[in-house]
Amino acid sequence: MNLFDILGPVMVGPSSSHTAGAVRIGLIARKLLGEVPVQATIYLHGSFAATGAGHGTDRALVAGLLGMEPNDPRIPDSFALAKQTGFSFTMEPKELREAHPNTAEVHLTAANGAQVCMRAASVGGGRIVVTELDGVPVNFSGATTTLIVHNEDRTGLVSEVSSILAFSRVNIATMQLFRNKRGGTAVMVVEIDSPLPPQAISMLEQLSGVVRVTYLEAS
Repeated sequence: MNLFDILGPVMVGPSSSHTAGAVRIGLIARKLLGEVPVQATIYLHGSFAATGAGHGTDRALVAGLLGMEPNDPRIPDSFALAKQTGFSFTMEPKELREAHPNTAEVHLTAANGAQVCMRAASVGGGRIVVTELDGVPVNFSGATTTLIVHNEDRTGLVSEVSSILAFSRVNIATMQLFRNKRGGTAVMVVEIDSPLPPQAISMLEQLSGVVRVTYLEAS
């Protein structure tokens, strides 16, 4: 157990689950988009829907989508800042089957048309778990340096990704494989022990069957 586990995060807001965690959900969604978002549709489930407004969950989510960290003093003003920057959003409750009570589903769009759909839960102490990405069930936090590869589910691709990381002298801490069906859409989530060189990302993007590569630095 470390100090963070005992004291919780440095944050703005009354609740680590409803405020700090919500900011991180928005921030990770923005990072996964890989672009500056211009529009969002946000669905709130369970406690997020029932008590989120009172805890500032709505403003916290938008703050994260604007790129703010949980300790940013501008979080309470995120709605006004979104309007100033031309970022539009809608927010409404939604019942999500078997989801954690503090769950949000975020659909993001960038000016260039890039899109991402992410579902994540705030699990306490400002920590989050991403449970679905672009329709594929996943399980990662974004708290460590993480490589996310969207790809076609084809034979040999896992070995090719691993070989590029080994060639780049990057050690794999964990590797998780997810897919919506055999031969369909798949996602690799690879937590690594050191930064990934830009040339390695380029090599991964050029692999046959790779649709998109996202690199999240530890946060």
